[in-house]
Amino acid sequence: MKKLCILGSTGSIGKQALDVVRCLQGTEDAYSVSVLAANRDVAALEEQIRAFKVPMAVLFDEQAAADLRVRTADLSVRVLSGMEGLLEAVRGDADVVLNAVVGMVGLRPTLAAIEAGKTIALANKETLVVGGALVMQAAREKNVAIYPVDSEHSAIFQCLQGCPRKHDLSRLILTASGGPFFGKTRKELEQVTPEMALKHPNWSMGAKITIDSATMMNKGLEVMEASWLFGVPEDRIDVVVHRESVVHSLIEYNDNSVIAQLGVPDMRIPIQYALTYPKRFPSPVKRLNLAEFAKLTFFEPDEETFGCLPLCREAMRRGGLVPAAVNGANEAAVALFLQRKIPFLAIPELAREAAARQPDVQTFAVEDILEADARARALVASLA
Repeated sequence: MKKLCILGSTGSIGKQALDVVRCLQGTEDAYSVSVLAANRDVAALEEQIRAFKVPMAVLFDEQAAADLRVRTADLSVRVLSGMEGLLEAVRGDADVVLNAVVGMVGLRPTLAAIEAGKTIALANKETLVVGGALVMQAAREKNVAIYPVDSEHSAIFQCLQGCPRKHDLSRLILTASGGPFFGKTRKELEQVTPEMALKHPNWSMGAKITIDSATMMNKGLEVMEASWLFGVPEDRIDVVVHRESVVHSLIEYNDNSVIAQLGVPDMRIPIQYALTYPKRFPSPVKRLNLAEFAKLTFFEPDEETFGCLPLCREAMRRGGLVPAAVNGANEAAVALFLQRKIPFLAIPELAREAAARQPDVQTFAVEDILEADARARALVASLA
């Protein structure tokens, strides 16, 4: 039985991953859970520890970790905390590390897991957005597989199984739901509240990624992630708005044939495929009945109204530490928006300002990424 470490186990992806683990019991790809890690949700993590008899757990928040130690004193579970706890956890007794934490905090654990030779199931897109060059180089050197968990990247990964010759590939096509504000004008977006932005039409996700979907920053980050994952330049990655979220992404061959991956909008399919690749097993996900949807629609993204998407493309073209600056500013701005301290349209403006102030450099290390991120966050705080 393979052993699984889940970073971000109390979030949306983490909870669904545990559902997948339950469903895989009794199969040849059954998993035991060796490590669970979360930010500060003590009650949820305790419940998971007891349900899955987990020997090691991490809470990033030191005080929450102390509370968890008291709550689990009757169990033989080791409770760690902070970044050092996360790093120790991914180096420990696991075959696969599912990184589902939110934000660039996932970068160092991903690199540590690769250094330890663990297979990576990646749901933390910021890892590749801010450190794609370092991460992919480390994975090549250690011969470590990185399997995508994001629905769009999983879709592309699945489609590419029918593309044995890379030079036959013409372009990647990422689908975007358009979020809750599809068709809105900038004027209409001036009055957006957090409650409005958190009402995603198709997916149930955490607050940060839901806001990113509303600004279309999420799709811009996914363009950068796809470029690193699949070795395809940014200008060969298209985005199309697909409101129904049934076609999860597509690839186009040089003969203009297009292959797509379809399914109901449920993250358990990409999670399970990342854990069982190249095998497939029955899943708890509802079967896709196209007649129920009746029609599938597609639109060009409105890059004038939703400026985060072209901003991310520009950041990818500039390279270096610019993606880290954009990502750091966005994370800080989203947090302020959720606290009602800045308006919705300030999010892309602050991210663009951080990109403009980031000098172009092409050689950098993890420490440089962390510094660029810190500068961008400080800038947002000073301008908000």
